[in-house]
Amino acid sequence: MENFETRIDLTALTTTVEAIRAEVGKVIVGQHQTIDLLLTALLADGHVLIEGVPGVAKTLIAKLLAKTMSVGFSRIQFTPDLMPSDVLGTSVFMPKNGDFVFRQGPIFSNLVLIDEINRSPAKTQAALFEVMEERQVTNDGTTYLLDEPFMVLATQNPIEQEGTYRLPEAQLDRFLFKIVIGYPVGNEEVEILRGHHNRRNLTDALDAVNAVLTADQLSTLRGQVHQVHVEDKLFDYIAQIVQATRTNKSLYLGASPRASVALLNSAKALATLRGRDFITPEDVQELAAPVLRHRVLLTPEREMEGATADEVVTQLVHKIEVPR
Repeated sequence: MENFETRIDLTALTTTVEAIRAEVGKVIVGQHQTIDLLLTALLADGHVLIEGVPGVAKTLIAKLLAKTMSVGFSRIQFTPDLMPSDVLGTSVFMPKNGDFVFRQGPIFSNLVLIDEINRSPAKTQAALFEVMEERQVTNDGTTYLLDEPFMVLATQNPIEQEGTYRLPEAQLDRFLFKIVIGYPVGNEEVEILRGHHNRRNLTDALDAVNAVLTADQLSTLRGQVHQVHVEDKLFDYIAQIVQATRTNKSLYLGASPRASVALLNSAKALATLRGRDFITPEDVQELAAPVLRHRVLLTPEREMEGATADEVVTQLVHKIEVPR
Protein backbone atom coordinates (compact mmCIF):
# COMPACT_ATOMS: atom_id res chain seq x y z
CA MET A 1 0.00 0.00 0.00
CA GLU A 2 3.00 2.33 0.36
CA ASN A 3 2.99 3.38 -3.29
CA PHE A 4 -0.60 4.65 -2.86
CA GLU A 5 0.20 6.98 0.02
CA THR A 6 1.62 9.80 -2.10
CA ARG A 7 -0.57 9.27 -5.17
CA ILE A 8 -3.05 11.99 -4.11
CA ASP A 9 -2.18 14.94 -1.91
CA LEU A 10 -5.03 14.97 0.62
CA THR A 11 -3.60 17.79 2.75
CA ALA A 12 -6.18 20.38 1.63
CA LEU A 13 -9.04 17.90 2.01
CA THR A 14 -7.98 16.90 5.51
CA THR A 15 -7.54 20.53 6.56
CA THR A 16 -10.96 21.49 5.21
CA VAL A 17 -12.72 18.54 6.84
CA GLU A 18 -11.15 19.34 10.21
CA ALA A 19 -12.18 22.99 9.83
CA ILE A 20 -15.80 22.01 9.11
CA ARG A 21 -15.85 19.65 12.09
CA ALA A 22 -14.50 22.44 14.30
CA GLU A 23 -17.08 24.96 13.08
CA VAL A 24 -20.03 22.58 13.52
CA GLY A 25 -18.60 21.51 16.89
CA LYS A 26 -19.00 25.08 18.16
CA VAL A 27 -22.72 24.35 18.46
CA ILE A 28 -23.32 20.60 18.16
CA VAL A 29 -22.30 18.33 21.03
CA GLY A 30 -21.30 14.80 19.98
CA GLN A 31 -22.94 13.43 16.82
CA HIS A 32 -19.48 12.64 15.39
CA GLN A 33 -20.73 9.76 13.24
CA THR A 34 -23.57 11.89 11.83
CA ILE A 35 -21.18 14.71 10.92
CA ASP A 36 -18.73 12.28 9.30
CA LEU A 37 -21.53 10.74 7.23
CA LEU A 38 -22.68 14.20 6.12
CA LEU A 39 -19.12 15.09 5.11
CA THR A 40 -18.82 11.77 3.27
CA ALA A 41 -22.04 12.48 1.36
CA LEU A 42 -20.84 16.00 0.56
CA LEU A 43 -17.60 14.66 -0.92
CA ALA A 44 -19.45 11.86 -2.73
CA ASP A 45 -21.95 14.32 -4.26
CA GLY A 46 -24.98 12.59 -2.73
CA HIS A 47 -28.23 13.52 -1.02
CA VAL A 48 -29.00 12.64 2.60
CA LEU A 49 -32.17 11.70 4.48
CA ILE A 50 -31.86 12.43 8.21
CA GLU A 51 -34.27 10.60 10.49
CA GLY A 52 -34.77 11.18 14.19
CA VAL A 53 -37.33 12.03 16.83
CA PRO A 54 -38.14 15.72 17.38
CA GLY A 55 -35.54 17.74 19.23
CA VAL A 56 -32.33 15.90 18.32
CA ALA A 57 -31.00 18.76 16.13
CA LYS A 58 -31.69 17.28 12.68
CA THR A 59 -32.52 20.65 11.14
CA LEU A 60 -29.82 22.47 13.10
CA ILE A 61 -27.06 20.14 11.87
CA ALA A 62 -28.15 20.69 8.26
CA LYS A 63 -28.19 24.48 8.71
CA LEU A 64 -24.77 24.43 10.36
CA LEU A 65 -23.29 22.39 7.52
CA ALA A 66 -24.64 24.97 5.08
CA LYS A 67 -23.10 27.77 7.15
CA THR A 68 -19.62 26.22 6.75
CA MET A 69 -19.85 26.66 2.97
CA SER A 70 -19.92 29.78 0.82
CA VAL A 71 -22.77 28.47 -1.34
CA GLY A 72 -26.46 29.18 -1.80
CA PHE A 73 -28.80 27.75 0.82
CA SER A 74 -32.57 27.42 0.90
CA ARG A 75 -35.00 25.74 3.25
CA ILE A 76 -38.34 24.26 2.21
CA GLN A 77 -40.82 23.34 4.94
CA PHE A 78 -42.89 20.49 3.53
CA THR A 79 -46.56 20.74 4.52
CA PRO A 80 -49.70 18.84 3.43
CA ASP A 81 -50.82 21.72 1.17
CA LEU A 82 -47.45 22.24 -0.55
CA MET A 83 -47.65 22.00 -4.34
CA PRO A 84 -44.90 20.91 -6.79
CA SER A 85 -44.74 24.45 -8.18
CA ASP A 86 -43.97 25.74 -4.66
CA VAL A 87 -40.79 23.67 -4.80
CA LEU A 88 -39.71 23.74 -8.45
CA GLY A 89 -41.09 27.07 -9.62
CA THR A 90 -43.81 28.09 -12.04
CA SER A 91 -44.45 30.04 -15.23
CA VAL A 92 -45.76 33.54 -14.57
CA PHE A 93 -47.57 35.62 -17.19
CA MET A 94 -45.89 38.98 -17.84
CA PRO A 95 -48.47 41.50 -19.18
CA LYS A 96 -45.74 43.85 -20.51
CA ASN A 97 -44.58 41.46 -23.21
CA GLY A 98 -47.54 39.09 -23.22
CA ASP A 99 -45.35 36.09 -22.50
CA PHE A 100 -44.77 33.57 -19.71
CA VAL A 101 -41.55 33.69 -17.67
CA PHE A 102 -40.35 30.82 -15.50
CA ARG A 103 -39.84 31.86 -11.88
CA GLN A 104 -37.44 29.47 -10.19
CA GLY A 105 -38.54 27.84 -6.95
CA PRO A 106 -36.46 27.36 -3.78
CA ILE A 107 -35.03 24.08 -5.11
CA PHE A 108 -32.74 26.25 -7.29
CA SER A 109 -29.96 26.55 -4.75
CA ASN A 110 -26.77 24.71 -3.85
CA LEU A 111 -27.67 23.17 -0.52
CA VAL A 112 -31.39 22.62 0.02
CA LEU A 113 -32.86 21.66 3.38
CA ILE A 114 -36.24 19.93 3.06
CA ASP A 115 -37.73 19.85 6.53
CA GLU A 116 -40.25 17.07 7.35
CA ILE A 117 -40.18 15.68 3.82
CA ASN A 118 -42.87 13.10 4.62
CA ARG A 119 -45.46 15.78 5.48
CA SER A 120 -46.27 16.50 1.83
CA PRO A 121 -48.33 14.18 -0.39
CA ALA A 122 -47.02 11.98 -3.19
CA LYS A 123 -47.37 14.53 -6.00
CA THR A 124 -45.08 17.00 -4.18
CA GLN A 125 -42.57 14.31 -3.26
CA ALA A 126 -42.56 13.13 -6.88
CA ALA A 127 -41.58 16.63 -7.97
CA LEU A 128 -38.13 15.87 -6.53
CA PHE A 129 -37.49 12.80 -8.71
CA GLU A 130 -35.96 14.59 -11.69
CA VAL A 131 -34.10 17.30 -9.81
CA MET A 132 -32.44 14.91 -7.34
CA GLU A 133 -31.31 12.42 -9.96
CA GLU A 134 -30.58 14.59 -12.99
CA ARG A 135 -29.91 17.99 -11.34
CA GLN A 136 -32.39 19.69 -13.65
CA VAL A 137 -36.01 20.88 -13.73
CA THR A 138 -38.28 20.59 -16.76
CA ASN A 139 -41.13 23.10 -17.03
CA ASP A 140 -43.39 23.59 -20.06
CA GLY A 141 -40.97 21.63 -22.22
CA THR A 142 -37.91 23.66 -21.22
CA THR A 143 -35.11 22.17 -19.14
CA TYR A 144 -33.34 24.29 -16.53
CA LEU A 145 -30.02 23.01 -15.19
CA LEU A 146 -29.10 23.58 -11.56
CA ASP A 147 -25.76 25.05 -10.54
CA GLU A 148 -23.14 22.86 -8.91
CA PRO A 149 -22.88 21.84 -6.17
CA PHE A 150 -26.41 20.62 -5.52
CA MET A 151 -27.24 18.64 -2.39
CA VAL A 152 -30.55 17.86 -0.73
CA LEU A 153 -30.69 17.33 3.03
CA ALA A 154 -34.13 16.07 4.06
CA THR A 155 -35.42 15.38 7.56
CA GLN A 156 -38.23 13.21 8.83
CA ASN A 157 -39.69 11.95 12.09
CA PRO A 158 -39.72 8.11 12.35
CA ILE A 159 -42.59 7.72 14.82
CA GLU A 160 -45.22 10.27 13.79
CA GLN A 161 -47.92 8.92 11.48
CA GLU A 162 -50.66 11.54 11.74
CA GLY A 163 -50.50 13.86 8.74
CA THR A 164 -47.53 12.15 7.11
CA TYR A 165 -47.07 10.37 3.78
CA ARG A 166 -44.62 7.52 3.39
CA LEU A 167 -41.80 8.18 0.93
CA PRO A 168 -42.00 5.88 -2.12
CA GLU A 169 -39.11 3.53 -2.85
CA ALA A 170 -38.15 5.51 -5.95
CA GLN A 171 -37.72 8.60 -3.79
CA LEU A 172 -35.77 6.82 -1.05
CA ASP A 173 -33.43 5.30 -3.64
CA ARG A 174 -32.29 8.78 -4.64
CA PHE A 175 -30.76 9.42 -1.23
CA LEU A 176 -27.15 8.32 -0.86
CA PHE A 177 -27.56 7.83 2.91
CA LYS A 178 -30.27 7.54 5.46
CA ILE A 179 -28.75 8.77 8.71
CA VAL A 180 -30.51 7.89 11.95
CA ILE A 181 -29.89 10.35 14.80
CA GLY A 182 -30.42 9.04 18.31
CA TYR A 183 -30.58 10.65 21.73
CA PRO A 184 -27.47 12.17 23.36
CA VAL A 185 -25.34 9.70 25.31
CA GLY A 186 -23.37 9.99 28.53
CA ASN A 187 -22.54 13.53 29.52
CA GLU A 188 -23.52 15.03 26.15
CA GLU A 189 -26.91 16.26 27.37
CA VAL A 190 -25.22 18.19 30.19
CA GLU A 191 -22.94 19.85 27.62
CA ILE A 192 -25.99 20.72 25.50
CA LEU A 193 -27.62 22.42 28.49
CA ARG A 194 -24.42 24.28 29.33
CA GLY A 195 -24.04 25.51 25.75
CA HIS A 196 -27.68 26.59 25.61
CA HIS A 197 -27.27 28.49 28.87
CA ASN A 198 -24.15 30.33 27.64
CA ARG A 199 -25.71 31.41 24.34
CA ARG A 200 -28.36 34.12 24.18
CA ASN A 201 -30.26 32.51 21.29
CA LEU A 202 -29.97 30.24 18.26
CA THR A 203 -29.06 33.16 15.98
CA ASP A 204 -25.91 33.72 18.05
CA ALA A 205 -25.04 30.05 17.65
CA LEU A 206 -25.41 30.17 13.87
CA ASP A 207 -23.49 33.45 13.64
CA ALA A 208 -20.57 31.82 15.45
CA VAL A 209 -20.08 29.39 12.55
CA ASN A 210 -17.86 30.58 9.70
CA ALA A 211 -17.67 29.49 6.08
CA VAL A 212 -14.52 27.49 5.34
CA LEU A 213 -15.33 25.95 1.96
CA THR A 214 -16.21 27.47 -1.43
CA ALA A 215 -17.95 25.82 -4.38
CA ASP A 216 -14.70 25.72 -6.39
CA GLN A 217 -12.80 24.16 -3.49
CA LEU A 218 -15.50 21.52 -3.08
CA SER A 219 -15.28 20.71 -6.79
CA THR A 220 -11.51 20.21 -6.43
CA LEU A 221 -11.94 17.94 -3.40
CA ARG A 222 -14.57 15.87 -5.20
CA GLY A 223 -12.13 15.48 -8.07
CA GLN A 224 -9.65 13.93 -5.63
CA VAL A 225 -12.31 11.52 -4.38
CA HIS A 226 -12.83 10.30 -7.95
CA GLN A 227 -9.12 9.41 -8.11
CA VAL A 228 -9.24 7.10 -5.08
CA HIS A 229 -7.84 3.66 -5.88
CA VAL A 230 -10.19 0.65 -5.81
CA GLU A 231 -8.89 -2.90 -6.18
CA ASP A 232 -10.87 -5.33 -8.35
CA LYS A 233 -11.68 -7.59 -5.41
CA LEU A 234 -13.47 -4.68 -3.71
CA PHE A 235 -15.71 -4.20 -6.74
CA ASP A 236 -16.66 -7.85 -6.30
CA TYR A 237 -17.16 -7.38 -2.56
CA ILE A 238 -19.55 -4.44 -3.02
CA ALA A 239 -21.50 -6.30 -5.70
CA GLN A 240 -21.82 -9.39 -3.49
CA ILE A 241 -23.20 -7.35 -0.59
CA VAL A 242 -25.84 -5.62 -2.72
CA GLN A 243 -26.76 -8.84 -4.56
CA ALA A 244 -27.21 -10.60 -1.22
CA THR A 245 -30.06 -8.20 -0.38
CA ARG A 246 -31.99 -9.54 -3.40
CA THR A 247 -31.86 -13.18 -2.29
CA ASN A 248 -32.14 -12.73 1.49
CA LYS A 249 -35.25 -14.46 2.85
CA SER A 250 -35.81 -11.67 5.38
CA LEU A 251 -36.15 -9.05 2.64
CA TYR A 252 -39.15 -8.47 0.42
CA LEU A 253 -37.27 -5.90 -1.70
CA GLY A 254 -33.54 -5.85 -2.35
CA ALA A 255 -31.28 -2.97 -3.33
CA SER A 256 -30.81 -1.75 -6.91
CA PRO A 257 -27.56 -1.21 -8.86
CA ARG A 258 -27.83 2.44 -7.78
CA ALA A 259 -27.06 1.15 -4.27
CA SER A 260 -23.87 -0.50 -5.55
CA VAL A 261 -22.73 2.78 -7.08
CA ALA A 262 -23.66 4.63 -3.88
CA LEU A 263 -21.66 2.19 -1.76
CA LEU A 264 -18.63 2.56 -4.03
CA ASN A 265 -18.74 6.36 -4.21
CA SER A 266 -19.30 6.81 -0.49
CA ALA A 267 -16.52 4.34 0.38
CA LYS A 268 -14.12 6.39 -1.75
CA ALA A 269 -15.20 9.58 0.02
CA LEU A 270 -14.89 7.96 3.45
CA ALA A 271 -11.39 6.76 2.60
CA THR A 272 -10.28 10.34 1.91
CA LEU A 273 -11.93 11.42 5.16
CA ARG A 274 -9.71 8.86 6.88
CA GLY A 275 -6.62 10.21 5.09
CA ARG A 276 -6.29 7.38 2.53
CA ASP A 277 -6.43 7.32 -1.25
CA PHE A 278 -7.57 3.69 -1.40
CA ILE A 279 -10.65 1.99 0.02
CA THR A 280 -10.67 -1.00 2.34
CA PRO A 281 -13.32 -3.63 3.15
CA GLU A 282 -13.84 -1.84 6.47
CA ASP A 283 -14.95 1.32 4.60
CA VAL A 284 -17.58 -0.71 2.76
CA GLN A 285 -18.74 -2.44 5.95
CA GLU A 286 -19.05 0.84 7.83
CA LEU A 287 -21.26 2.36 5.13
CA ALA A 288 -23.41 -0.68 4.32
CA ALA A 289 -26.18 0.25 6.76
CA PRO A 290 -26.46 3.99 5.87
CA VAL A 291 -26.49 3.11 2.15
CA LEU A 292 -28.85 0.12 2.31
CA ARG A 293 -31.23 0.62 5.25
CA HIS A 294 -33.68 2.75 3.24
CA ARG A 295 -33.33 0.75 0.03
CA VAL A 296 -34.54 -2.61 1.33
CA LEU A 297 -37.93 -3.75 2.65
CA LEU A 298 -38.40 -6.40 5.30
CA THR A 299 -40.90 -9.20 4.73
CA PRO A 300 -44.10 -8.81 6.80
CA GLU A 301 -43.11 -11.84 8.88
CA ARG A 302 -39.72 -10.41 9.85
CA GLU A 303 -41.31 -7.03 10.53
CA MET A 304 -43.81 -8.62 12.92
CA GLU A 305 -40.90 -10.35 14.68
CA GLY A 306 -39.41 -6.93 15.40
CA ALA A 307 -36.42 -7.21 13.06
CA THR A 308 -34.87 -4.07 11.56
CA ALA A 309 -33.25 -3.38 8.20
CA ASP A 310 -29.97 -2.58 9.98
CA GLU A 311 -29.90 -6.01 11.65
CA VAL A 312 -30.53 -7.84 8.39
CA VAL A 313 -27.90 -5.79 6.52
CA THR A 314 -25.33 -6.40 9.27
CA GLN A 315 -26.04 -10.14 9.21
CA LEU A 316 -25.68 -10.49 5.45
CA VAL A 317 -22.46 -8.42 5.42
CA HIS A 318 -20.95 -10.74 8.05
CA LYS A 319 -21.81 -13.78 5.92
CA ILE A 320 -19.81 -12.54 2.93
CA GLU A 321 -16.13 -13.38 2.84
CA VAL A 322 -13.96 -10.30 3.36
CA PRO A 323 -11.34 -9.83 0.61
CA ARG A 324 -7.74 -9.55 1.82
